[in-house]
Amino acid sequence: MSGVRQHAKYERLIEKARELEPVPTAVAYPCDESSLRGAVEAQRSGLIQAILVGPHKRIHEVAAKAKIDLGGFEEIDTEDNEAAAAAAAVQLASEGRARMLMKGSLHTDAIMAAVVRREAGLRTARRISHCFVMDVPAIDRAIIVTDAAINIFPTLEDKVDIVQNAIDLCHALGRPKPLVAILSAMETVNPKVPSTIEAAALCKMADRGQITGGILDGPLALDNAIDIAAARVKKIDSPVAGKADVLVVPDLEAGNMLAKSLSFMANADAAGIVLGARVPVILTSRADSVTTRLASCAVAALVAHARQRDVLRAVA
Repeated sequence: MSGVRQHAKYERLIEKARELEPVPTAVAYPCDESSLRGAVEAQRSGLIQAILVGPHKRIHEVAAKAKIDLGGFEEIDTEDNEAAAAAAAVQLASEGRARMLMKGSLHTDAIMAAVVRREAGLRTARRISHCFVMDVPAIDRAIIVTDAAINIFPTLEDKVDIVQNAIDLCHALGRPKPLVAILSAMETVNPKVPSTIEAAALCKMADRGQITGGILDGPLALDNAIDIAAARVKKIDSPVAGKADVLVVPDLEAGNMLAKSLSFMANADAAGIVLGARVPVILTSRADSVTTRLASCAVAALVAHARQRDVLRAVA
């Protein structure tokens, strides 16, 4: 689909984050132009306070070739390999010097392996999960798709955390009672389709207070979750149907296909964040536009500030 993309939803998130203090962020292995420029633009936009973690020589070679000015940026020099940079970035978060992590040009597995190591001290009781905050032109609100990048075949227990992480993200973004659709291929419970059974169980768990802060319904097919007319045709009486803020997919394959379908066939953009650790992790792609990269940083910054407020309230 051609044409200039509009980013009104992302711009609102970015402006909201700019009203807050920039968040110290360890940027792991920013050793190509897109990742380095993304970190620099995010700092200059007032969203983060970047700490560039990686081989000093290579980072500056990239900066010189791309004509990126690194004056005033804090740097941590490491060996020239992804694992060393990831470990050093995670160490900054463990020590409290960084309140967010940002993926550079290293593979997602490399930074997540460092994050989940028990000795790193970033794990919590929650399952780590990924959320895409998607700006879909045809929809009047940003839509969260989870989990499309971390949990391959999540169990019901995993999905409790995946849903709760997404609800907490919505709270940080200013949605106090998000509408959560548990997706399947149909809107009725069918014992032959396990995702419908799990959807029903998640909804009952929310009724019992095992999942809090959102309104759940499922199973719902995708059309019934996002399109009110489709929900009416199926005679679905639900506060979520047609108005979902969060789309919880059955597994990673479904989530990945959904997110990429929205991106490549509906002209959507996808800002990525990993939740469930002590600090949010910003995941960006080399194909991301500048606005999408800034939106990923803005989303993570809003989460970091929300967590800080929660901590302050807890000790008050």
